[in-house]
Amino acid sequence: MWFLVGLIIMMLGKRGGALWLLVAAATLTCASCRLIQVGGKPGWRPDVNYTEWAAQQQLCVGDWLMFRFDKRMYNVLEVNRTNYELCNDHGFIQNITRGGRDVFQLTEARPYYFLCGGGYCYGGMKVAINVVEASPPAPEPTPKNGSPMTTTSSNLLALTMVSAAAIVIWCHGSPPFTVHRL
Repeated sequence: MWFLVGLIIMMLGKRGGALWLLVAAATLTCASCRLIQVGGKPGWRPDVNYTEWAAQQQLCVGDWLMFRFDKRMYNVLEVNRTNYELCNDHGFIQNITRGGRDVFQLTEARPYYFLCGGGYCYGGMKVAINVVEASPPAPEPTPKNGSPMTTTSSNLLALTMVSAAAIVIWCHGSPPFTVHRL
């Protein structure tokens, strides 16, 4: 197996290949995660119907919300259901406002409640989002001979090993193994 890892890395080039493999591994581990801009194109501002927007979304654990807004005027607070319903910006769970292009990862299957303080909530700047577990991946296709395919787990193992080797090579400059040419 290490022979294959070394061969692949040598074929891709030492640094470029290692970087490519790291990016590929990171992409595969979060292939189902999405970045969703709250409110769609208008973003986080007054006069957007966030209830209607949220009803059109199917948000899953692992997805990211992006709040895009003018940080000099607005903020984003995660609150509980009662504070959401009352537009109460005191006693919030967390203030996720940083720079006006703020992201928040949905880490649990549950309802999330966000609002804008300073009275803007009363103008509609609040959103309730229900997050569900991500649906399982589609089943593997069965080849014509009827035996199930098991290449996904072996491919994932190979990718993990290649990524680990790439990290070692990138950090230390030489592989921890000898590549034998045939």
